[in-house]
Amino acid sequence: MIETKSYIAKSVELMRPSGIRKFFDLAAGMEGVISLGVGEPDFVTSWSAREAAISSLERGLTSYTANAGLLELREAIADYTSSRFSVSYDAKEEIILTVGASQALDLALRAIIDPGDEVVVVEPCFVSYAPLVELAGGKTVTIEATSDQQFKLQADALREAITSKTKALLLCSPNNPTGAQLDKADLEAIAQIVKQHDLLVIADEIYAELAYDIPHTSIASLEGMRERTILINGFSKGFAMTGWRLGFICAPVELAAAMLKIHQYAMMCASTPAQYAALEALKTGMKDVEDMKKDYRRRRNYIVQSFNDMGLDCHTPGGAFYVFPSIQSTGLTSEKFAEELLKAERVAVVPGSVFGRSGEGFIRCSYASSMEQLQEAVRRIQRFINQ
Repeated sequence: MIETKSYIAKSVELMRPSGIRKFFDLAAGMEGVISLGVGEPDFVTSWSAREAAISSLERGLTSYTANAGLLELREAIADYTSSRFSVSYDAKEEIILTVGASQALDLALRAIIDPGDEVVVVEPCFVSYAPLVELAGGKTVTIEATSDQQFKLQADALREAITSKTKALLLCSPNNPTGAQLDKADLEAIAQIVKQHDLLVIADEIYAELAYDIPHTSIASLEGMRERTILINGFSKGFAMTGWRLGFICAPVELAAAMLKIHQYAMMCASTPAQYAALEALKTGMKDVEDMKKDYRRRRNYIVQSFNDMGLDCHTPGGAFYVFPSIQSTGLTSEKFAEELLKAERVAVVPGSVFGRSGEGFIRCSYASSMEQLQEAVRRIQRFINQ
């Protein structure tokens, strides 16, 4: 009998499983759990988008699309990025439809990284960033964003992290897991350094529609940044379309062409019915987006106040649908806190440590749940803290 483990690539063997998925799986096997763990809207996709997908199936539109996606959808995305975020792209050559923003990120990294290239990543960050950099043959250089700076990337820290091997900055705003949102002044300071050192930016803007207090600014819209930015977005979060798995990349022609080559071999094209649903969402779904955002804002304000009232310091996030309260006052590690809370009170949260070293001492809680669920979760967490 052969030892199959010996055939596994070392890069994969050494890769840690997702810490988010670990706690989600634990919660799934327990009764009466309120999950504040997985980052997924509790809203459903708008009826008009669902109906468009159904209609496409009824009309027999079930074949491949162009590798880059339906031209009509790419044209709608070009209009969307121009009107919403003040950055224009050529629909035929600079936009690619992908299987979620996750595949978009993978394409971007594989298209630009040579062995040994460094990518600067700001922690706390989404769990896939470092593994995807390493799978592409690169090296992750981390910057720790801290709570006293509301988890925002500081320009001086970026400057210090850059070396002769740095090729790109991977930036997420609004941020997962902290909800931190970089404003225009923050981004301009970062852009200046990026241009000085001739770097690229991979801008993960999947939460762009979920900015509550100030409008979202895309770093690609700043002077001199469009040509050095790979813009990643999609329909999962703002349009409540997680299961449809549809994202998109906007990038200058040469970069888009490089990513499209990989996409052709690895994926062929994104789901055809999902593309028709997304096209309808862009045409008629913006009111649904605004309605969801109003509800998220109300939930955000409630849960931030609740955590602060129970003695767990929590900054007010500018976007996404996560809060990142400190649990340092309890004396527990973030993993121990999450495990004990789940066992004692059936509330699932994610330890901050899974998002990087600077996430230790914090937990990520998603408020993409009904207000009733959030209120019950708060009661349970308060009881746990008291005990």
